Order: sequence, then C-alpha cells, then structure tokens
Amino acid sequence: MSKTGRPNYRRGSRGSRKAHRHITVRSVRREPPDLRKLSRAVIAMAMREAEAEAEAKAARTGKTPDESLRDESPGESGTEAHHDR
Repeated sequence: MSKTGRPNYRRGSRGSRKAHRHITVRSVRREPPDLRKLSRAVIAMAMREAEAEAEAKAARTGKTPDESLRDESPGESGTEAHHDR
C-alpha cells in the first residue's frame, strides 16, 4: 500500500486482489509483401513530388513546368558527380 492507503497496482507480489491472467499469443502466417507493387508505389510518389516541386518552381519563376525542367542540365544542377576524364 501507498502512504495514502491505496494499493499500488505496480506491486503484484503482495497478495493482489486481481486474478492472475494467462495470455496466449498465436502467430498468423502472412504472405510476404509484393515488393514490385510497393516499389511502383514509391516511384509514383517520388514522381508526383518532383512534378509538384517543378510546378512550384515554375510558379516562382513565371515559366511553365516543362520549360523549367529543360533549363536545368545535369551538369548545372550540382547533383551530377564530377569524374576525371
């Protein structure tokens, strides 16, 4: 018991009034996830996000999304790795 006279629910070893519970866990066999379907969904989400970013950039610069994508070449964007030739 605590100082206030109420039992402490965390201490079950001192003769708790509750009945002991027996918990049983049973597994369920599930099929493995369809990785092809998941990968297509992730690619579609990435493409939609890229389109939304292009539209937002085009709205800021006043160009159409197609023009803003054509203006950036891979060498200018900074994402292309530089290799020795």
